[in-house]
Amino acid sequence: MSDETNENPAPERVIGTPAAAPAGKVLVSDDEAGPVEAGFDIDESKAKKAERIVALLFLLAFAAGVGFMVYFIGWSGRDGGMHGIERTQESNLWLGSLMTLSFLAMAAGVTVWFRRLMTSVPIEQERHDLATAEATRASFARDFQQGTIDSGFTKRPLLRRTLLLAAAPLGLAPLFLLRDLGPLPEKRLRSTWWGEAVAKAKREGKQGVRIIVDGTNVPLRASDFNSPGGMITVLPEGIHENGEETLTLIAKATTILINIEPELIKPVEGRENWTVNGIVAYSKVCTHVGCPAALYEQTTHHILCPCHQSTFDATDGAKVVFGPAARALPQLPIAVDDEGYLIATGDYPEPVGPSFWERG
Repeated sequence: MSDETNENPAPERVIGTPAAAPAGKVLVSDDEAGPVEAGFDIDESKAKKAERIVALLFLLAFAAGVGFMVYFIGWSGRDGGMHGIERTQESNLWLGSLMTLSFLAMAAGVTVWFRRLMTSVPIEQERHDLATAEATRASFARDFQQGTIDSGFTKRPLLRRTLLLAAAPLGLAPLFLLRDLGPLPEKRLRSTWWGEAVAKAKREGKQGVRIIVDGTNVPLRASDFNSPGGMITVLPEGIHENGEETLTLIAKATTILINIEPELIKPVEGRENWTVNGIVAYSKVCTHVGCPAALYEQTTHHILCPCHQSTFDATDGAKVVFGPAARALPQLPIAVDDEGYLIATGDYPEPVGPSFWERG
């Protein structure tokens, strides 16, 4: 009668289920849990053949991973290096192919291992209360041991070792790719080519470096830019003679000239002689994230960056009047030489571009 009134009678232990673990133990020993059964018999001769195939695939994955790193390091200095634009196609082909081969060989090896060497036994799990019972822990121990045997991970050390060997280059590969992020900027972001050009000009006995119009590369006279309300993009003369570094130098040295009525310009301490008849020069690189501050509103004399709407007052040292930019656009000191050409007499007094560049 008592058995009939029991709503949750304890089920009888069936073959293949684990024995309960003693109190305080998570895993039970082999003696406590009883013998662990393999899912089905494996033809050991065929298993050995499959094992060799898997090991060869893992070794191939290892070789491809090592080849990736060897090509990245050993060939980077050949014929001018592989990290330039000229050899991008070649480097992408070899690096991509070697990495693909490594992943494919690894995946094929794991697939053959799973299909030919791993056994499988149906496991039934009963639903109990949320609190983990001793029987549940014992069941986990049994399942864990069963899975270990079915996978062959402990039984076949050759596969285990070659798998770890194949995975090692894949783990190291991302470290090599960090090189393509480029070298650290160090102190190069703290100055522009305006400073070098001015220093070179003064060594030649000149007052400064001439300002040229971006696009035409023609030196600009003050008389050619005498209409208030105008804005023009300029560069230092000679900047295009720097070979492969030209584009990088231009990116930092790009400057805007703005003509404002002289009486509207507010004096900034230490910059009293940095303008020419209302012509002022500011960096074109926005101090927020580096977008070109290329828009100018004549009625308000505001310089606008179209990316995030940072707005600068051209009459007051390009101070921020709106937007996320944290500091003013750096101002370039300019003057006029003996022939009436606009010249720069020095570099920007502070780093151009986003504020975080200064931390370089």
